[in-house]
Amino acid sequence: MNDAQGSGLSRRTLLQAAGATAAAYSLIGATAGTARADGTPEVADKLVVYPIPSGVPTNTSFAVKARTPGGEWQTVPVYRARAKQINADTGSGPVFNSSVATFDFKGTVEVAVTSSKGAIGTARIRPLSYDTEFTVDGATVSFTLTEPRNLSLEIDGEKFDNLQLHANPIETKCPDPDDPDVIYFGPGLHKTTDNVVKVPSGKTVYLAGGAVLTSRIEFHDVQNARLIGRGVLYNSPSGVLVEYSKNIEIDGILVLNPTSGYSVTVGQSQQVTVRNLHSYSHGQWGDGIDVFSSEDVLIDGVWMRNSDDCIAIYAHRWEYYGDCRNITVRDSTLWADVAHPINVGTHGNTDKPETIENLVFSNIDILDHREPQMDYQGCIALNPGDSNLLKNVRAQDIRVEDFRWGQLINMRVMYNKSYNTSVGRGIDGVFIRNLTYTGTHANPSVMVGFDADHAIQNVTFQNLVINGKFIGNGMKKPGWYKFTDMMPAYANEHVLNTRFLNSTEATADAAPEITSPDKVTATKHQVFNHLITASGLPTRFDAEGLPKGLVIDTETGLVSGSARDHVGSFTVTISATNSVGTAKQDVTLTVAHA
Repeated sequence: MNDAQGSGLSRRTLLQAAGATAAAYSLIGATAGTARADGTPEVADKLVVYPIPSGVPTNTSFAVKARTPGGEWQTVPVYRARAKQINADTGSGPVFNSSVATFDFKGTVEVAVTSSKGAIGTARIRPLSYDTEFTVDGATVSFTLTEPRNLSLEIDGEKFDNLQLHANPIETKCPDPDDPDVIYFGPGLHKTTDNVVKVPSGKTVYLAGGAVLTSRIEFHDVQNARLIGRGVLYNSPSGVLVEYSKNIEIDGILVLNPTSGYSVTVGQSQQVTVRNLHSYSHGQWGDGIDVFSSEDVLIDGVWMRNSDDCIAIYAHRWEYYGDCRNITVRDSTLWADVAHPINVGTHGNTDKPETIENLVFSNIDILDHREPQMDYQGCIALNPGDSNLLKNVRAQDIRVEDFRWGQLINMRVMYNKSYNTSVGRGIDGVFIRNLTYTGTHANPSVMVGFDADHAIQNVTFQNLVINGKFIGNGMKKPGWYKFTDMMPAYANEHVLNTRFLNSTEATADAAPEITSPDKVTATKHQVFNHLITASGLPTRFDAEGLPKGLVIDTETGLVSGSARDHVGSFTVTISATNSVGTAKQDVTLTVAHA
């Protein structure tokens, strides 16, 4: 019996619309029953398994095999990942071995996982919202997949010695190894003399399945460049660095055990897409993806298991300067063994204050959060410091499972002497919609303004559900209780205009007004992200007249993809809808040469 059954969690869809699917997985092969361009039938089911090169550590806790229905079983090799836990009594950070397996498929694939420990008492496959059906026979768990999935199989409640499985879509447009614009790493273990691969403008780094590279990938002051493939960055210093760059795409890579720094750093860059990336870290400050002073960034379909923040969004730090805006994180799974799954706002520029605005977190499963320190708790932490102003944050369709230690929400205008030189300016405009938490380990949430001049204002919860109980208008509660008491949460007197709405209540008194620019430019054949923003807390967006290759995510308002149409200008009609009405605006979208 699947543990998800009876939990009340709805089945999670991989992506929220057919158009989004086409954009995010442009490399998926044709589905069953289609034909190739030459008219020959397309194979309905396909499975590709990649070897692990000699010299790269493997793990033996699980034996994994897979097959297409009726096909021969294939062995799926298992990488050794590392995961960390903080001992709250001593401050030590013991590190544990974990297992990671990966393959590509289309159609249907059958998977069998055998535990080396013998007979299985209990098993579960997470995220629970997928409601993955499975059977247990002795020491083997079996299940079937028909869509790409990132999963954790946990035996007898074990969270470290578990199996993480990444079932990717098939690659169908792999670059030519002899293409002069491709830096190609084929199967095998690769090292560079200086541990860095510097990517020039216009180039693609390709890590083929079975390729393992021990170097950092660096995009420094470049444009129109990519890192793609099914290969692995293993023990690399700082994983992937994107700084002072534009039109950068990262797709399909596994970042395993970086020796220092973050898995991906995006600093003072524009038009960056990170898609289908899988990240594991165990080092100190082992963040997953950190974004500094950047614009128009999409983080899509990622799996992050990290020894610090999974996703962090800041303004100034180090040599990165400027506002941070239009950041979308969607269709992803976050697991923080230390610190926050989502952390926003800590770092900024006291001398020249900056703004962090227009952030969207959508369709996300948070599997774990374990942080003993009160200052660093919060599955969703909105903590502007260093004179940052945090504006227009949307978190929707977020499912939080029973994490080990921490808070569901930590929303503070803060001055943390360990990291800040000034208090944050404030938080204005947070919309948390369809947030569910199921569990017993959450400390009370916190919403605290610093003082009357550094307040939190205009926070709206809509359809907040804690352990199956709706928190908001219409709920049964003692008349002397506040809604925050029912979360439970503490909010001080510097938190203003907080609302708790049910799923059908109006979010505004008037129709929206669109606030995003009416003129934008995309580069032909390069990644493009344009986030529609509007007042009035819209719940749906649309766009008509988009060039080929671009699609609208109606849930988030993100127009994304890669423009394939002719160079020139297009008139696109965008719209934003709330419970009162719809606003429309014509946008001139120019497609330019690279």
